[in-house]
Amino acid sequence: MTVAEPYRIKSVEPLPVPTRAEREAAIGRAGHNTFLLRSDEIYIDLLTDSGTSAMSDRQWAAMMCGDEAYSGSRSFYRLQEAVGEVYGFRHVVPAHQGRGAEHILSQIAIKPGQYVPGNMYFTTTRAHQELAGGIFADVVIDEAHDARARHPFKGNVDVAKLAALIEREGAQNIAYVNVAVTVNMAGGQPVSMANLREVRELCTRHGILLWCDATRCVENAYFIQQREEGYADRTVASILREMMACFDGCTMSGKKDALVNIGGFLAMNDETLLQRASELVVLFEGMPSYGGMAGRDMEAMAQGVREMVDDAYIAHRVHQVHHLGERLRRAGVPIVEPIGGHAVFIDAARFLPHLDQEQFPAQALAAALYLDSGVRSMERGIVSAGRDPKTSKNRRPRLELVRLTVPRRVYTDSHLDVVADSVQRLHERRHSIGGLRMTYEPPTLRFFTARFEPAGQAPA
Repeated sequence: MTVAEPYRIKSVEPLPVPTRAEREAAIGRAGHNTFLLRSDEIYIDLLTDSGTSAMSDRQWAAMMCGDEAYSGSRSFYRLQEAVGEVYGFRHVVPAHQGRGAEHILSQIAIKPGQYVPGNMYFTTTRAHQELAGGIFADVVIDEAHDARARHPFKGNVDVAKLAALIEREGAQNIAYVNVAVTVNMAGGQPVSMANLREVRELCTRHGILLWCDATRCVENAYFIQQREEGYADRTVASILREMMACFDGCTMSGKKDALVNIGGFLAMNDETLLQRASELVVLFEGMPSYGGMAGRDMEAMAQGVREMVDDAYIAHRVHQVHHLGERLRRAGVPIVEPIGGHAVFIDAARFLPHLDQEQFPAQALAAALYLDSGVRSMERGIVSAGRDPKTSKNRRPRLELVRLTVPRRVYTDSHLDVVADSVQRLHERRHSIGGLRMTYEPPTLRFFTARFEPAGQAPA
């Protein structure tokens, strides 16, 4: 069945189409790191869905009503009202984006040496937890680390693993449990409602805070609607409220689900947590009534929060991702299955089996894709995983992935067909793609600014 866009296009932005020679020069200047490419060197940009969505006419109109008061902005109260209506949390602390909220949460909730269990790591989340002295513990189910496993809820917490950690370390040594919905590093995989209830019960029994990374919670709600028994006739909006009721609070990057270009927030019900977060937001972000966001951006986010739970919108959004994924799967390209909600993840380890993981196969494949067609993607593997702080050795995740991230309301299926054609061409000549060596490595979050050079192929 054809799923058409539930919107019509009012304005267009011309796209650059760089030549092969221009692409060769660009990827060389960027040190084979797609993050370091200029946007005017890119044809189709699938680097991220963060801040790259197209805003609606109502969001643009709302920006004209922004109240830029330094304190007590009415735009803040509109955002607070929208968050209360859609998520169900009473209190909101704005931040400039999601990692600002992660930083504040880590500072107020983690004591050095405490564990922070989560359903697989996310790069910035773990970095903030570790900077605060926390120790990340992965308690996701084993299927999440297997690109070929077809579990419908690969983001689920392994409750037995979590219970064993609490038993071994003691509840007092658990800062909080952090559950991402969906799990980005596993391929955009959702968490079931039944699993959330189990984790909530365990945390309540031990007096442990349960926190949510709600960055792509609408996609998670949609997958519950589509895959979990008893939810087929429910609206995405009602499922989202039920999900959020399991948590003590959430961190949110509004640059994803909320359809805006900047902004994020912490949300919670507890007034003690609110007070502590409000004290730190003044130091790191801004006043509690803007927290690093302009009034116009809070207005756009408030409108986006309401638009994001429209059932027709989210069904089409996920359809686009699946359109790309199915084209690749049918062509024999190894991808993470089931296909997630925000991106298609190519399994670079299976795509380039002749390369050792220390030759950065996902990074090499992302660079090769740009060189072939001007399509920008990103690495999610050994480079993103970083180094173990105790041993200084590369962490070697089981998943070595290239992420093709689909911005919301931006590209058509025809654009995604161009991407699929390019990936298929590369797959046909995959053994000609060589590995990379790192020539510059920053101390943290190296995938953003690291630089590489060709290292040749590993022996077959």
